[in-house]
Amino acid sequence: MNLRVVYCNHETANLDVRERLAFSSEERFGCAYEQLQKYFPVVEVVIVSTCNRIEIYFGTEQQGKLPGQDEVARFLSEFHNVPLDDFINEIRHETELEAVQHLFRVACSLDSMVLGEAQIVSQIKSAYQRAADCDTAGPLTHHLFQSAMSIAGRVRTETKLSEGRISVASVAVGEFGKSIFERFDNKSVLILGAGEMAEETLRYLKDEGVQKITVANRNFQRGEQLASKWGGQAIRFDQWESHLSQTDVIVSTTGATEPIISVERFRELRKQCPIQQTLFILDLGAPRDFAPEIAAVDDNVFLYDIDDLEQTCNRNRQARKKEMLKANKLVRVASDQFMHEFYHRETSPVIQELRETWHEIGRSELNRLYKKLDNVSEQDKQQIEQTINRIVNKLLHPPLETIKHQSKQGTPHSLLKTVKELFRLGDNSSE
Repeated sequence: MNLRVVYCNHETANLDVRERLAFSSEERFGCAYEQLQKYFPVVEVVIVSTCNRIEIYFGTEQQGKLPGQDEVARFLSEFHNVPLDDFINEIRHETELEAVQHLFRVACSLDSMVLGEAQIVSQIKSAYQRAADCDTAGPLTHHLFQSAMSIAGRVRTETKLSEGRISVASVAVGEFGKSIFERFDNKSVLILGAGEMAEETLRYLKDEGVQKITVANRNFQRGEQLASKWGGQAIRFDQWESHLSQTDVIVSTTGATEPIISVERFRELRKQCPIQQTLFILDLGAPRDFAPEIAAVDDNVFLYDIDDLEQTCNRNRQARKKEMLKANKLVRVASDQFMHEFYHRETSPVIQELRETWHEIGRSELNRLYKKLDNVSEQDKQQIEQTINRIVNKLLHPPLETIKHQSKQGTPHSLLKTVKELFRLGDNSSE
Protein backbone atom coordinates (compact mmCIF):
# COMPACT_ATOMS: atom_id res chain seq x y z
CA MET A 1 0.00 0.00 0.00
CA ASN A 2 1.17 3.54 -0.77
CA LEU A 3 -0.54 6.57 0.72
CA ARG A 4 0.26 10.28 0.76
CA VAL A 5 -1.52 13.49 1.69
CA VAL A 6 -0.31 16.89 0.46
CA TYR A 7 -1.94 19.89 2.09
CA CYS A 8 -1.75 23.61 2.62
CA ASN A 9 -0.88 24.20 6.26
CA HIS A 10 -3.85 26.18 7.58
CA GLU A 11 -1.94 27.24 10.70
CA THR A 12 0.48 29.37 8.67
CA ALA A 13 -1.26 29.99 5.33
CA ASN A 14 -3.19 33.23 5.26
CA LEU A 15 -6.78 33.41 4.12
CA ASP A 16 -5.87 34.97 0.77
CA VAL A 17 -3.62 32.00 -0.14
CA ARG A 18 -6.25 29.44 0.87
CA GLU A 19 -8.93 31.27 -1.11
CA ARG A 20 -6.75 31.34 -4.24
CA LEU A 21 -5.98 27.60 -3.97
CA ALA A 22 -9.54 26.55 -3.11
CA PHE A 23 -11.73 24.57 -5.52
CA SER A 24 -14.68 26.92 -5.62
CA SER A 25 -17.28 24.99 -7.64
CA GLU A 26 -18.29 21.51 -8.74
CA GLU A 27 -17.07 22.36 -12.22
CA ARG A 28 -13.62 23.22 -10.85
CA PHE A 29 -13.53 19.98 -8.88
CA GLY A 30 -14.40 18.04 -12.02
CA CYS A 31 -11.65 19.72 -14.03
CA ALA A 32 -9.13 19.11 -11.25
CA TYR A 33 -9.95 15.41 -11.03
CA GLU A 34 -9.74 15.11 -14.81
CA GLN A 35 -6.25 16.62 -14.85
CA LEU A 36 -5.06 14.61 -11.85
CA GLN A 37 -6.18 11.38 -13.53
CA LYS A 38 -4.25 12.40 -16.63
CA TYR A 39 -1.07 13.20 -14.68
CA PHE A 40 -1.30 10.22 -12.29
CA PRO A 41 -3.43 7.58 -14.08
CA VAL A 42 -3.00 4.62 -11.67
CA VAL A 43 -3.46 6.57 -8.44
CA GLU A 44 -6.61 7.08 -6.38
CA VAL A 45 -7.29 10.74 -5.52
CA VAL A 46 -9.57 12.57 -3.08
CA ILE A 47 -9.60 16.38 -2.71
CA VAL A 48 -10.72 17.97 0.56
CA SER A 49 -11.26 21.71 0.09
CA THR A 50 -12.88 23.84 2.81
CA CYS A 51 -12.49 27.43 4.00
CA ASN A 52 -9.69 26.34 6.34
CA ARG A 53 -7.85 23.65 4.35
CA ILE A 54 -6.88 22.35 0.93
CA GLU A 55 -5.77 18.72 1.06
CA ILE A 56 -5.24 16.11 -1.65
CA TYR A 57 -5.03 12.42 -0.73
CA PHE A 58 -3.26 9.99 -3.06
CA GLY A 59 -3.25 6.23 -2.65
CA THR A 60 -2.55 3.00 -4.50
CA GLU A 61 -2.49 -0.65 -3.53
CA GLN A 62 0.05 -1.28 -6.28
CA GLN A 63 3.76 -0.91 -5.76
CA GLY A 64 3.92 2.30 -7.72
CA LYS A 65 5.25 5.82 -7.32
CA LEU A 66 2.92 8.41 -5.84
CA PRO A 67 3.21 12.08 -6.86
CA GLY A 68 5.65 13.98 -4.69
CA GLN A 69 5.10 17.22 -2.83
CA ASP A 70 6.74 19.28 -5.56
CA GLU A 71 4.62 17.66 -8.29
CA VAL A 72 1.41 18.41 -6.40
CA ALA A 73 2.53 21.98 -5.72
CA ARG A 74 3.16 22.48 -9.46
CA PHE A 75 -0.30 21.10 -10.23
CA LEU A 76 -1.92 23.54 -7.77
CA SER A 77 0.11 26.41 -9.18
CA GLU A 78 -0.80 25.67 -12.80
CA PHE A 79 -4.44 24.78 -12.11
CA HIS A 80 -5.19 27.88 -10.05
CA ASN A 81 -2.73 30.16 -11.83
CA VAL A 82 -1.04 31.02 -8.53
CA PRO A 83 2.77 31.49 -8.48
CA LEU A 84 4.59 28.75 -6.61
CA ASP A 85 6.47 31.29 -4.51
CA ASP A 86 3.17 32.49 -3.03
CA PHE A 87 2.48 29.21 -1.22
CA ILE A 88 5.32 26.69 -1.62
CA ASN A 89 6.53 27.25 1.97
CA GLU A 90 3.07 26.45 3.29
CA ILE A 91 2.76 23.03 1.59
CA ARG A 92 3.13 20.00 3.85
CA HIS A 93 2.95 16.28 3.17
CA GLU A 94 2.61 13.04 5.13
CA THR A 95 2.91 9.41 4.04
CA GLU A 96 1.68 6.00 5.20
CA LEU A 97 0.82 5.96 8.95
CA GLU A 98 1.31 9.73 9.33
CA ALA A 99 -1.10 10.37 6.42
CA VAL A 100 -3.73 8.12 8.02
CA GLN A 101 -3.31 9.83 11.37
CA HIS A 102 -3.58 13.23 9.69
CA LEU A 103 -6.93 12.42 8.08
CA PHE A 104 -8.26 10.82 11.27
CA ARG A 105 -7.28 13.91 13.28
CA VAL A 106 -8.93 16.16 10.70
CA ALA A 107 -12.13 14.08 10.76
CA CYS A 108 -12.19 14.19 14.58
CA SER A 109 -11.70 17.99 14.40
CA LEU A 110 -8.49 17.70 16.44
CA ASP A 111 -6.80 19.69 13.70
CA SER A 112 -9.55 22.31 13.33
CA MET A 113 -9.59 25.96 14.33
CA VAL A 114 -12.70 25.06 16.33
CA LEU A 115 -11.81 21.99 18.37
CA GLY A 116 -14.66 19.50 18.37
CA GLU A 117 -16.63 21.02 15.50
CA ALA A 118 -19.03 18.61 13.79
CA GLN A 119 -19.09 20.31 10.37
CA ILE A 120 -15.80 18.81 9.20
CA VAL A 121 -17.18 15.25 9.18
CA SER A 122 -19.86 16.12 6.63
CA GLN A 123 -17.26 18.01 4.58
CA ILE A 124 -15.01 14.93 4.47
CA LYS A 125 -17.96 12.71 3.58
CA SER A 126 -18.90 15.04 0.73
CA ALA A 127 -15.29 15.16 -0.47
CA TYR A 128 -15.09 11.39 -0.71
CA GLN A 129 -18.47 11.12 -2.43
CA ARG A 130 -17.41 13.71 -5.00
CA ALA A 131 -14.23 11.72 -5.73
CA ALA A 132 -16.27 8.54 -6.07
CA ASP A 133 -18.64 10.28 -8.50
CA CYS A 134 -15.62 11.42 -10.53
CA ASP A 135 -14.29 7.85 -10.48
CA THR A 136 -11.00 8.81 -8.81
CA ALA A 137 -11.58 6.98 -5.52
CA GLY A 138 -10.86 3.27 -5.12
CA PRO A 139 -10.56 0.46 -2.57
CA LEU A 140 -7.81 2.12 -0.55
CA THR A 141 -9.34 5.59 -0.30
CA HIS A 142 -12.77 4.05 0.26
CA HIS A 143 -11.55 2.16 3.31
CA LEU A 144 -9.47 5.15 4.44
CA PHE A 145 -12.34 7.64 4.40
CA GLN A 146 -14.89 5.20 5.81
CA SER A 147 -12.47 4.54 8.67
CA ALA A 148 -12.00 8.28 9.18
CA MET A 149 -15.74 8.83 9.53
CA SER A 150 -15.97 5.84 11.84
CA ILE A 151 -13.31 7.10 14.24
CA ALA A 152 -14.87 10.57 14.16
CA GLY A 153 -18.12 9.00 15.36
CA ARG A 154 -16.30 7.18 18.16
CA VAL A 155 -14.54 10.34 19.33
CA ARG A 156 -17.85 12.18 19.30
CA THR A 157 -19.63 9.54 21.42
CA GLU A 158 -16.76 8.36 23.65
CA THR A 159 -15.33 11.78 24.60
CA LYS A 160 -16.71 15.17 25.59
CA LEU A 161 -14.53 16.97 23.10
CA SER A 162 -17.39 18.96 21.59
CA GLU A 163 -18.54 20.31 24.96
CA GLY A 164 -17.50 23.85 25.89
CA ARG A 165 -16.76 26.36 23.15
CA ILE A 166 -13.10 27.20 22.66
CA SER A 167 -12.92 29.52 19.64
CA VAL A 168 -13.35 33.25 20.05
CA ALA A 169 -16.20 33.31 17.54
CA SER A 170 -18.09 30.39 19.09
CA VAL A 171 -17.77 31.89 22.59
CA ALA A 172 -18.83 35.31 21.30
CA VAL A 173 -22.03 34.01 19.76
CA GLY A 174 -22.82 30.88 21.72
CA GLU A 175 -22.09 32.04 25.25
CA PHE A 176 -22.01 35.83 25.37
CA GLY A 177 -24.49 36.51 22.58
CA LYS A 178 -27.08 34.05 23.85
CA SER A 179 -26.87 35.59 27.31
CA ILE A 180 -28.14 38.83 25.76
CA PHE A 181 -30.56 37.71 23.02
CA GLU A 182 -32.88 34.71 23.12
CA ARG A 183 -32.96 34.60 19.32
CA PHE A 184 -30.94 36.00 16.41
CA ASP A 185 -33.18 35.45 13.40
CA ASN A 186 -34.78 38.87 13.93
CA LYS A 187 -31.54 40.73 14.60
CA SER A 188 -29.59 43.05 12.32
CA VAL A 189 -25.82 42.52 12.22
CA LEU A 190 -23.14 45.03 11.20
CA ILE A 191 -19.70 43.60 10.36
CA LEU A 192 -16.77 46.03 10.49
CA GLY A 193 -13.86 44.49 8.61
CA ALA A 194 -13.82 41.47 6.29
CA GLY A 195 -11.05 39.28 7.64
CA GLU A 196 -10.98 35.70 8.84
CA MET A 197 -12.25 36.42 12.36
CA ALA A 198 -15.16 38.43 11.00
CA GLU A 199 -16.16 35.61 8.68
CA GLU A 200 -15.85 32.94 11.36
CA THR A 201 -18.10 34.93 13.71
CA LEU A 202 -20.52 35.56 10.87
CA ARG A 203 -20.68 31.82 10.23
CA TYR A 204 -21.86 31.20 13.79
CA LEU A 205 -24.39 34.02 13.55
CA LYS A 206 -25.81 32.55 10.35
CA ASP A 207 -26.11 29.19 12.11
CA GLU A 208 -28.24 30.99 14.71
CA GLY A 209 -30.55 32.27 11.99
CA VAL A 210 -29.32 35.82 11.31
CA GLN A 211 -30.84 37.15 8.08
CA LYS A 212 -29.94 40.84 7.89
CA ILE A 213 -26.19 41.40 7.41
CA THR A 214 -24.31 44.57 6.51
CA VAL A 215 -20.56 44.59 5.88
CA ALA A 216 -18.41 47.73 6.04
CA ASN A 217 -14.79 47.38 5.01
CA ARG A 218 -12.11 49.86 3.93
CA ASN A 219 -11.50 47.72 0.86
CA PHE A 220 -15.03 47.86 -0.53
CA GLN A 221 -14.52 45.02 -3.01
CA ARG A 222 -13.38 42.66 -0.26
CA GLY A 223 -16.35 43.68 1.88
CA GLU A 224 -18.67 43.13 -1.06
CA GLN A 225 -17.29 39.61 -1.55
CA LEU A 226 -17.90 38.69 2.10
CA ALA A 227 -21.40 40.19 2.06
CA SER A 228 -22.31 38.36 -1.14
CA LYS A 229 -21.05 35.05 0.24
CA TRP A 230 -23.31 35.28 3.28
CA GLY A 231 -26.35 36.93 1.72
CA GLY A 232 -25.76 40.44 3.02
CA GLN A 233 -25.11 43.91 1.67
CA ALA A 234 -21.89 45.93 1.57
CA ILE A 235 -21.51 49.61 2.42
CA ARG A 236 -18.60 52.05 2.38
CA PHE A 237 -16.66 52.03 5.62
CA ASP A 238 -17.33 55.73 6.26
CA GLN A 239 -21.07 54.97 6.21
CA TRP A 240 -21.20 52.50 9.11
CA GLU A 241 -22.06 55.04 11.82
CA SER A 242 -25.31 55.92 10.02
CA HIS A 243 -26.42 52.29 10.38
CA LEU A 244 -25.97 52.20 14.15
CA SER A 245 -29.61 52.95 14.96
CA GLN A 246 -30.81 49.94 12.92
CA THR A 247 -28.19 47.54 14.30
CA ASP A 248 -28.52 44.95 17.08
CA VAL A 249 -25.09 43.29 16.81
CA ILE A 250 -21.74 44.81 15.83
CA VAL A 251 -18.75 42.57 15.05
CA SER A 252 -15.61 44.67 14.66
CA THR A 253 -12.27 43.28 13.40
CA THR A 254 -10.74 46.20 11.53
CA GLY A 255 -7.10 45.88 12.59
CA ALA A 256 -6.92 49.66 13.16
CA THR A 257 -4.04 50.96 15.28
CA GLU A 258 -6.40 53.02 17.49
CA PRO A 259 -10.14 52.94 18.31
CA ILE A 260 -12.36 53.75 15.36
CA ILE A 261 -14.90 55.42 17.65
CA SER A 262 -14.53 57.29 20.90
CA VAL A 263 -16.92 57.20 23.84
CA GLU A 264 -17.96 60.81 23.12
CA ARG A 265 -18.86 60.05 19.50
CA PHE A 266 -20.67 56.85 20.47
CA ARG A 267 -22.71 58.68 23.14
CA GLU A 268 -23.69 61.29 20.55
CA LEU A 269 -24.83 58.60 18.09
CA ARG A 270 -26.84 56.79 20.77
CA LYS A 271 -28.72 59.98 21.56
CA GLN A 272 -29.75 60.20 17.90
CA CYS A 273 -31.41 56.76 18.05
CA PRO A 274 -35.20 56.98 18.39
CA ILE A 275 -35.08 54.20 21.00
CA GLN A 276 -32.06 52.89 22.81
CA GLN A 277 -32.32 49.30 21.67
CA THR A 278 -30.11 46.58 23.10
CA LEU A 279 -26.75 46.66 21.33
CA PHE A 280 -24.30 43.76 21.49
CA ILE A 281 -20.77 44.79 20.45
CA LEU A 282 -18.06 42.21 19.77
CA ASP A 283 -14.78 44.08 19.61
CA LEU A 284 -12.39 41.51 18.14
CA GLY A 285 -9.79 44.07 17.18
CA ALA A 286 -6.28 43.97 18.60
CA PRO A 287 -5.81 46.72 19.59
CA ARG A 288 -9.42 47.61 20.44
CA ASP A 289 -11.72 49.16 17.84
CA PHE A 290 -14.17 50.52 20.45
CA ALA A 291 -13.13 52.60 23.45
CA PRO A 292 -13.77 50.43 26.54
CA GLU A 293 -15.69 53.26 28.24
CA ILE A 294 -18.48 52.71 25.68
CA ALA A 295 -19.69 49.75 27.80
CA ALA A 296 -20.88 52.24 30.45
CA VAL A 297 -22.78 54.62 28.12
CA ASP A 298 -26.12 53.07 29.05
CA ASP A 299 -27.54 49.83 30.42
CA ASN A 300 -28.50 48.51 26.97
CA VAL A 301 -24.96 48.46 25.59
CA PHE A 302 -23.02 45.22 26.03
CA LEU A 303 -19.39 45.46 24.92
CA TYR A 304 -17.05 42.45 24.92
CA ASP A 305 -13.48 42.62 23.71
CA ILE A 306 -10.96 39.98 22.66
CA ASP A 307 -9.58 39.61 26.20
CA ASP A 308 -13.02 38.76 27.64
CA LEU A 309 -13.57 36.14 24.97
CA GLU A 310 -10.11 34.57 25.16
CA GLN A 311 -10.34 34.14 28.94
CA THR A 312 -13.48 32.06 28.46
CA CYS A 313 -11.87 30.15 25.58
CA ASN A 314 -8.86 29.27 27.73
CA ARG A 315 -11.04 28.02 30.57
CA ASN A 316 -12.90 25.77 28.13
CA ARG A 317 -9.62 24.54 26.60
CA GLN A 318 -8.28 23.56 30.02
CA ALA A 319 -11.45 21.63 30.72
CA ARG A 320 -10.99 19.71 27.45
CA LYS A 321 -7.38 18.63 27.91
CA LYS A 322 -8.36 15.27 29.37
CA GLU A 323 -10.82 14.69 26.51
CA MET A 324 -8.14 15.56 23.94
CA LEU A 325 -5.87 12.88 25.41
CA LYS A 326 -8.70 10.35 25.04
CA ALA A 327 -9.39 11.43 21.46
CA ASN A 328 -5.70 11.29 20.48
CA LYS A 329 -5.40 7.79 21.92
CA LEU A 330 -8.45 6.63 19.94
CA VAL A 331 -6.92 8.11 16.77
CA ARG A 332 -3.56 6.39 17.35
CA VAL A 333 -5.16 3.00 17.95
CA ALA A 334 -7.45 3.36 14.92
CA SER A 335 -4.55 4.45 12.69
CA ASP A 336 -2.38 1.51 13.76
CA GLN A 337 -5.29 -0.87 13.18
CA PHE A 338 -5.91 0.56 9.72
CA MET A 339 -2.28 0.10 8.71
CA HIS A 340 -2.12 -3.39 10.20
CA GLU A 341 -5.18 -4.47 8.20
CA PHE A 342 -3.67 -3.29 4.92
CA TYR A 343 -0.23 -4.67 5.52
CA HIS A 344 -1.79 -7.98 6.52
CA ARG A 345 -3.94 -7.96 3.39
CA GLU A 346 -0.81 -7.71 1.23
CA THR A 347 1.23 -10.32 3.11
CA SER A 348 -1.52 -12.85 3.84
CA PRO A 349 -1.70 -14.30 0.25
CA VAL A 350 2.04 -15.12 0.38
CA ILE A 351 1.75 -16.59 3.88
CA GLN A 352 -1.28 -18.64 2.87
CA GLU A 353 0.36 -19.93 -0.32
CA LEU A 354 3.57 -20.85 1.51
CA ARG A 355 1.64 -22.72 4.19
CA GLU A 356 -0.53 -24.59 1.63
CA THR A 357 2.51 -25.47 -0.51
CA TRP A 358 4.48 -27.02 2.34
CA HIS A 359 1.53 -28.91 3.74
CA GLU A 360 0.74 -30.22 0.25
CA ILE A 361 4.32 -31.50 0.00
CA GLY A 362 3.82 -33.24 3.33
CA ARG A 363 0.58 -34.88 2.20
CA SER A 364 2.17 -35.96 -1.09
CA GLU A 365 5.10 -37.64 0.66
CA LEU A 366 2.75 -39.38 3.10
CA ASN A 367 0.70 -40.80 0.24
CA ARG A 368 3.89 -42.09 -1.37
CA LEU A 369 4.91 -43.70 1.95
CA TYR A 370 1.52 -45.37 2.49
CA LYS A 371 1.73 -47.01 -0.94
CA LYS A 372 4.97 -48.71 0.13
CA LEU A 373 3.67 -49.84 3.53
CA ASP A 374 0.83 -52.37 3.57
CA ASN A 375 0.19 -52.85 7.28
CA VAL A 376 -0.14 -49.31 8.66
CA SER A 377 -3.19 -48.94 10.91
CA GLU A 378 -5.45 -45.88 10.84
CA GLN A 379 -4.26 -44.96 14.31
CA ASP A 380 -0.63 -45.07 13.18
CA LYS A 381 -1.49 -42.98 10.12
CA GLN A 382 -2.99 -40.31 12.34
CA GLN A 383 0.13 -40.24 14.50
CA ILE A 384 2.39 -39.99 11.45
CA GLU A 385 0.28 -37.20 9.90
CA GLN A 386 0.29 -35.20 13.15
CA THR A 387 4.06 -35.54 13.33
CA ILE A 388 4.51 -34.38 9.74
CA ASN A 389 2.17 -31.40 10.34
CA ARG A 390 4.14 -30.40 13.43
CA ILE A 391 7.41 -30.59 11.48
CA VAL A 392 5.98 -28.46 8.66
CA ASN A 393 4.55 -25.89 11.10
CA LYS A 394 7.86 -25.62 12.95
CA LEU A 395 9.73 -25.13 9.69
CA LEU A 396 7.19 -22.49 8.63
CA HIS A 397 7.31 -20.61 11.92
CA PRO A 398 10.58 -18.62 11.40
CA PRO A 399 9.82 -17.28 7.88
CA LEU A 400 6.19 -16.48 8.77
CA GLU A 401 7.17 -14.68 11.96
CA THR A 402 9.77 -12.70 10.04
CA ILE A 403 7.15 -11.63 7.47
CA LYS A 404 4.69 -10.64 10.18
CA HIS A 405 7.33 -8.70 12.10
CA GLN A 406 8.53 -6.84 9.01
CA SER A 407 4.95 -6.00 7.98
CA LYS A 408 4.37 -4.02 11.18
CA GLN A 409 6.46 -1.21 9.68
CA GLY A 410 4.99 -1.49 6.19
CA THR A 411 4.56 -3.96 3.39
CA PRO A 412 7.95 -5.78 3.05
CA HIS A 413 7.87 -5.91 -0.76
CA SER A 414 11.48 -7.06 -1.19
CA LEU A 415 11.10 -9.78 1.44
CA LEU A 416 7.88 -11.06 -0.13
CA LYS A 417 9.55 -11.13 -3.53
CA THR A 418 12.47 -13.12 -2.09
CA VAL A 419 10.15 -15.63 -0.43
CA LYS A 420 8.22 -16.11 -3.66
CA GLU A 421 11.45 -16.70 -5.59
CA LEU A 422 13.00 -19.01 -2.98
CA PHE A 423 9.98 -21.27 -2.75
CA ARG A 424 8.71 -20.70 -6.30
CA LEU A 425 5.32 -19.55 -5.12
CA GLY A 426 2.94 -18.95 -7.99
CA ASP A 427 5.31 -20.88 -10.27
CA ASN A 428 3.22 -23.51 -12.01
CA SER A 429 5.95 -24.61 -14.39
CA SER A 430 7.01 -28.25 -14.24
CA GLU A 431 10.55 -29.44 -13.60
